[in-house]
Formats: sequence, structure tokens, C-alpha cells
Amino acid sequence: MPQYPNTAFHLASEDDPGIPAAAALRVVHETDGVDLAAAERAAGQFLQALGISIRSESLRDTPGRMARAYAELFSPRPFDLTTFPNDEDYDELVLARSIPLRSVCEHHLLPFVGTAHVGYLPGRRILGLSKLARVVEHFACRPQVQERLTKQVADWLQTHLEPKGVGVVIEAEHTCMTLRGVQATGSSTLTSTLLGTLRSDARSRSEFLALAGLPT
Repeated sequence: MPQYPNTAFHLASEDDPGIPAAAALRVVHETDGVDLAAAERAAGQFLQALGISIRSESLRDTPGRMARAYAELFSPRPFDLTTFPNDEDYDELVLARSIPLRSVCEHHLLPFVGTAHVGYLPGRRILGLSKLARVVEHFACRPQVQERLTKQVADWLQTHLEPKGVGVVIEAEHTCMTLRGVQATGSSTLTSTLLGTLRSDARSRSEFLALAGLPT
């Protein structure tokens, strides 16, 4: 089974915690703790080391804002992985398109933003639709690379939902490439992971890519 660093699972129920049949997985992003005061001090030292004075009124509170901003970027919201029986044996593609995505490049700690298209072919269970976006947020809210993020979302859904196939496509603009270095303004990066039937069956793969608005 794939490993998911900093991810913890707890049994939970939205209705009654005492009813095992209704239990869902509570997905939590675990950290070693957030020390905002220490982060604020470090941010102030960082700015001053770059020759930026923080003594003016407009910059005095900037280190604190930086600390809180990055704490928010690295803190996905916990959620319950709610699934339901596939009573009608639905066997067609379920696809959530254009899920907003924002993450932080782990190489420069600069943001990258874009959209994710996430789909699956149901097996015995179907997933609450909002949970597709929750899973994307869960893995995006940390220092990341887009390639890993794409595969983590797909592998996680394959492991916990056990569908017949999973497809994830992410298109994002990386400010570490557009605002610095090569300064390739307007460029975007596209990554994909296809598992199960969406990888092995050409027709299913083409359907997913077409519905996601991508060339087949």
C-alpha cells in the first residue's frame, strides 16, 4: 500500500459515532506543530537579511503576515471520507473538472496555481463528490512538486475507494518559473496519472481525457 506522509486516519461518523456501519475515515494532516511566533521572528530576520527594513509602518507587521500566510498554505482542512454503496451498479465515468488548486513549490517556496480534473470508474462504492476536491486540497497544502501531487491524489483514491480506474490531470502555472529564473510568463505545466481501466483500456482513457478537455 502506498504511504502518505503526514496523513492520519481515524474512524468517524457524521451521524452517530457509535454506529460502526456509518463510520467514515477522518482524514487529518499531521504536523510536528506550528510555532507562529518563531516563524514570525524568522520571517523578520529573513527580510532584514535581504536588506529590507521592517521598521516602517507598512512593513512592521509583514513578518507576522508571512508566518500566518504560510501556515495557512500548509494546513489542509480535515475531512471525512464519506462513501456510499453503488446500489445501481453505476459503471460509467465520474469526473470532477476544474477543481481549483493552489500549492507551494518545495524548491523555492513560491506558489503554483491551477486546476485539477479528477475522475474514477466506480466499483462497489461511490464517493461524495466534494471529497474529490478535498483530496486534492489535502495533498496540495504542503511543499510539493506537481508530479508527486498528481500521483498522490490518484494513488490515494485507488487505495481507499477501490474503483475500477482513476484518472488525475493537473494543469498549473508555477511562479518559480514565470516570475523568476527563465521568467516564462504564461507557461503552464500539465501532468497526469491514469490507473486501472483508465490506463489499460484505450477507449476509457480517451473518454476521460476528452471529458477533461484534453487532446486524446
